[in-house]
Amino acid sequence: MADDDPFLWLEEVEGERALAWVREQNARSLALLEADPRYAELHAAALRIVTARDRIPYPSFVGEGIANFWQDDAHVRGVSRRTTLASYRRPEPEWETVLDLDALAAAEGRNWVYHGASLLPPEDRHALIALSDGGKDAATVREFDLAPRRFVADGFVLPEGKQSAMWLDRDTLLVARDWGPGTMTASGYAYIVKRWRRGTPLEAAEEVFRGSPDDVSAYAHVLRDPEGTVRGTLASRRVSFFECEYYLLTPGGPVRVPIPLKAQLQAFVARQLVFTLQQAWEVPGGSCPAGALVSLDLDALAADPAAAKPVLICAPGPREAVADATATRTRLLVTIYRNVTGAAFAYRFAGGAWSREKLALPENASLQTVAASDRDELAFVNVTTFLRPDTLWLADLAQGSLDEVKALPPRFDASGATVEQFEAASRDGTLIPYFMIRPKELAFDGAAPTLLYGYGGFEVAMTPAYAAIAGKLWIERGGVYVIANIRGGGEFGPAWHQAALKTERQRAYDDFIAVAEDLIARRITSPRRLGIMGGSNGGLLMGVMLTQRPDLFRAVVIQVPLLDMLRYHKLLAGASWIGEYGDPDEPEFAAFWQRLSPYHNLRAGADYPEPLFVTSSKDDRVHPGHARKFAAKMASLGLPFLFYENIDGGHSAAANLQERARRHALEFTYLTRKLMD
Repeated sequence: MADDDPFLWLEEVEGERALAWVREQNARSLALLEADPRYAELHAAALRIVTARDRIPYPSFVGEGIANFWQDDAHVRGVSRRTTLASYRRPEPEWETVLDLDALAAAEGRNWVYHGASLLPPEDRHALIALSDGGKDAATVREFDLAPRRFVADGFVLPEGKQSAMWLDRDTLLVARDWGPGTMTASGYAYIVKRWRRGTPLEAAEEVFRGSPDDVSAYAHVLRDPEGTVRGTLASRRVSFFECEYYLLTPGGPVRVPIPLKAQLQAFVARQLVFTLQQAWEVPGGSCPAGALVSLDLDALAADPAAAKPVLICAPGPREAVADATATRTRLLVTIYRNVTGAAFAYRFAGGAWSREKLALPENASLQTVAASDRDELAFVNVTTFLRPDTLWLADLAQGSLDEVKALPPRFDASGATVEQFEAASRDGTLIPYFMIRPKELAFDGAAPTLLYGYGGFEVAMTPAYAAIAGKLWIERGGVYVIANIRGGGEFGPAWHQAALKTERQRAYDDFIAVAEDLIARRITSPRRLGIMGGSNGGLLMGVMLTQRPDLFRAVVIQVPLLDMLRYHKLLAGASWIGEYGDPDEPEFAAFWQRLSPYHNLRAGADYPEPLFVTSSKDDRVHPGHARKFAAKMASLGLPFLFYENIDGGHSAAANLQERARRHALEFTYLTRKLMD
């Protein structure tokens, strides 16, 4: 099949011929979109939002203080900075710059993108800082000293790669990376973990764990108590995207933790390892259901892994899902969603059991734990809705107190809009919820320009979030904005995800079609006024919609997509997603995707809407060849399309705030032309 593909040359990411094609398509599409008189206004509005200096500076706990990574119009790459908790609580904190990425990039002549820092407890003075060249997942790791605010001379440095590095102590790291030929999985990730000691060459690092080349990846976890003392180390062997084996690293070698393959480590608190279960766990005397949160005692595991028994923390009910679990010093902060809105609970372990208290945060909103301190019982929780700007709350789980410390100013006029939640019946009768943000005075005549967004994969839930960009560039201008909670996502736990897994994938696509048809049946919109948008796995969704139901839509924004589903597993990180999509080298999945793969189901003579492709040359997760080849095939068939590939940008297709604003403006200019004109 690949030998018959006339566009394989476009998979050569930085090939001269491929980049010439990209530049030609960019020039053609940008000339059209940026010449539209509305582009400048939309770009200016987007730039004001993404660079606004009155955004919430989202915090993390570092040492005795607060850290924040900040970007604005003066610092498009960003600055890492810190302050005290008392200062942070004031309207205008006094920030101290720790690292200026713009200055570093200029000094070193690199397009550095900050990928985070790992600090060494308990002092939190020494950090491993990850820097990506242009936004790729692959990053260089360099040791940084926060006291003098400079990189450590002759400190730890890991050359660019897809890698992980964890502090074991001041002079020792646990590293998973490319150790040479044959040490990376087919997905492009490490499967060998080594202990690297300061002052020794990287090639002298000692192996402590080895997975398999057929795995997705392997990496290490260091388990510390609140004082920073190491209580144990774990290795994760990710067998597939959704299956993981955990091993205690002992002097006698790795010892398997007796937990189901479909379970994910969430936290370590009160000497308990906390896991979420993506499958039911049958244990003596009962069962822990899929979607549950459970704990295993570390001391019991170390003494006799086979005898360790799980303790149930919580088991979500129907239409519920555990969103996240984060540890403070002695408590576990858990957010649970019901009907796609959240609530937060503080759990405490005592006497072999967990008890909980609900946090009195605003209801009918999305909740997300932003940061939690393992030195005390403090945590920051973000609260938001589609129309109500984000607010940041500081919770003291010991005192049971809550304080609103920051609030985002409104970014658009929401006074004329309202939010509703509906359900659409999918082909098999399953009710699919969706949120709709619409003008209060909607005419219900089928003429409203409507943007429908979807994802539907990898157990990722589409929860309410303040629609700053869509609000200003679409809703405020009279557009309707819809979020579809289709199967494949995590809105209702593992079962909702697994219902659209592998050869059941068509269910997710049927769900999305059902929502579109429901919007038309309710006379919200019509195919002439209906556009859709999605990225990554959602980009695959967009490609399927384009090829399966082109009659339903007039505009399709396809962001950083998968589209060639017979070769996706051979491109970059694609092999890691076999657990989601199946292996096209197996006849069952080859036959399935031959019927659904957008790239293979594009037909001459069909009446397709003109799509807009958005991708990035520096996306080393989803290969830009997907978008390139699909667009090139459309061109060969005489079909219209628009195409924008950011030469930098990574998987977000934007390496900095200026590029992000440009992408938003291009997308909403396209949507305006298609749906509002």
